[in-house]
Amino acid sequence: MSNKLIIAVVLLIGIGIGLGTGYGLWHSDDSVYEQALVTSVIDGDTVELADGRRVRYLGIDTPESGEYYAEEATARNKELVEGKTVELQRGDRDQDEYGRLLRYVYVDGVFVNAELIAQGYAKAYIFDPDDRYSQILVQLEQYAKMKNRGLWSQ
Repeated sequence: MSNKLIIAVVLLIGIGIGLGTGYGLWHSDDSVYEQALVTSVIDGDTVELADGRRVRYLGIDTPESGEYYAEEATARNKELVEGKTVELQRGDRDQDEYGRLLRYVYVDGVFVNAELIAQGYAKAYIFDPDDRYSQILVQLEQYAKMKNRGLWSQ
């Protein structure tokens, strides 16, 4: 066999293993999604569901009421999720000390937690550096800072 053919075969095997591993990570039992209707947005990182439960977005922190960029963060969150059915994905922690569910949130194919950070409406707020999206969220914050977006535009 020629060297080029050997390299091509090794690359194809590596890609196949990578895709299989990635599929397994995204579709493992611990990443089961729950669908729920968002009836109101409390702030930039908290929503209320139709059944009365509150959800705090995992891995992010938006400004509190009265702080710089709080109104913008809340408005953007409303645009993304209010009145829509979202998919909720549990992380390593189920609830916070206030009884709110801690979740990654998706709507219409958008990873809301990541979107809010990338657009500069939120900062990465990592409880556990080994949680599934921690590195991505931190990198998105660095990107938003580099692009002077939202919170980082001052």
